[in-house]
Amino acid sequence: MAESPLRLVFAGTPEFAALHLKALIESKHQLLAVYTQPDRPAGRGKKLQSSPVKRLAESAGIPVRQPASLKDGQAQQQLAALEADVMVVVAYGLILPQAVLDAPRLGCLNVHASLLPRWRGAAPIQRAIAAGDTETGITIMQMDAGLDTGDMLASSRCAITGATTAARLHDELANLGRPLLLQVLADLPAHQAAATRQDDSQACYANKILKSEADIDWRQTAAALDRLIRAFNPFPVCFTTLDGERVKVWQAEPGGSAPLPEPPGTILRAGRDGILVNCGTGQLNLCQLQLAGGKILSVEQLLNARAELFAPGKRFTLPDTGDH
Repeated sequence: MAESPLRLVFAGTPEFAALHLKALIESKHQLLAVYTQPDRPAGRGKKLQSSPVKRLAESAGIPVRQPASLKDGQAQQQLAALEADVMVVVAYGLILPQAVLDAPRLGCLNVHASLLPRWRGAAPIQRAIAAGDTETGITIMQMDAGLDTGDMLASSRCAITGATTAARLHDELANLGRPLLLQVLADLPAHQAAATRQDDSQACYANKILKSEADIDWRQTAAALDRLIRAFNPFPVCFTTLDGERVKVWQAEPGGSAPLPEPPGTILRAGRDGILVNCGTGQLNLCQLQLAGGKILSVEQLLNARAELFAPGKRFTLPDTGDH
């Protein structure tokens, strides 16, 4: 049986969270306040920039709160004073202390971009692609004091293919998450009564993405590099260096598996169909690149202007891994 409208507090920061907030704004539920991270300096001018969640909340006339931490007693009292039924958390980025988890009448729900317990942590979308997972999904869980360890209320699945980028998967998961969240809220007590505990032994930690990880190590397999390039599109975008120039790799594809004698990073062939590079195992065909200060171009467009840079026999620089 459908419940009456709920009094909600929402906490989130990036675009993924804003898409879920929009669904709640358009629903029957009442939004009391929106929590998001403090404005951050961004861009070349380092001007303070509001989060996508803040911009959406302000445009909808919903009060916005941006505490630096929820460990502060005053911030906890302000939240408790809202007398919310539920707090919905989507990619908020701050730890919720027990006092915050206990404040809403029905607790706090999290919309997580992974089939828990597979990828707990900050970057489940990217880590699933990079690991070669063939499926992922959305899990809605009842939050507890652990990191993405709460009981699972509902989930929805989608495939990861050889063409899946983080950008595409982000949008697919947002499209799964919004109706699933509304479905759970429509009869929350029933979902809570049927909650499933996570199997901790199946959990992996999805570490935050470091920009240094995007420096392509051509000693890896072509298959692994193909996955990494897709996982880091659109951020932070994989890159490599050739003749001192940084080259961002936006799109690539496996180009062969036969072992070849050329050292990893060697350009084997450059033409309108791509730039073929030897890897630790197999070859990778680069399809869409970007030079520093330039636009994202197809290889055919780039070779029209800079063919000499990508001449066969040249070698991309290997990152210094500190192993020697």
